[in-house]
Amino acid sequence: MPSKAADLARIAVFAALIAALGLPGTLTPFGNAVPITAQTLGVMLAGALLGAWRGAAACAVFLALVAAGLPLLAGGRGGLGVFAGPSAGYLIAFPLGAFVIGLLTERMLPNYRLWLGILINIVGGILVVYAIGIPVQAARVGSGLLAVVQASFQFLPGDLIKAVIAAVVARQVHRAYPALVGSRTE
Repeated sequence: MPSKAADLARIAVFAALIAALGLPGTLTPFGNAVPITAQTLGVMLAGALLGAWRGAAACAVFLALVAAGLPLLAGGRGGLGVFAGPSAGYLIAFPLGAFVIGLLTERMLPNYRLWLGILINIVGGILVVYAIGIPVQAARVGSGLLAVVQASFQFLPGDLIKAVIAAVVARQVHRAYPALVGSRTE
């Protein structure tokens, strides 16, 4: 049975992974105030590999470090100000998205099926994150909800690719370490 220290180490490693996925920088599509980053891949991986609680905790640690002022968001952003910007809802949704992915993945195990993993990543990593991020973005930029929904379609191809990548990685990790998610200590 793993120790609490092992759980904390996993949480810290995935918080660092989410930060590292911000290093490639951002791509800000025309007409959108929110950048495209690779960090949602880290959110999907955290939920799929750590489970609901540890995955959400990894995202929460990452956000706490960002709030403390560390420039961990893509493009070197950090500090409390990012939680007042157009990306705030997406960021706040990271722990919930990872939790949903983790919870659904835990129910699928021990037989991780790729197609179901992709679907789970779409539900938690795209639908949940967009459901919180889009309304907050609309409120922050002062545009209508429909305009932000339409602008968000340009994020879908990349997010779908991230959902597939996360599922492929998760399938391989769960094959190699079948007790990884179920080994959570209480």
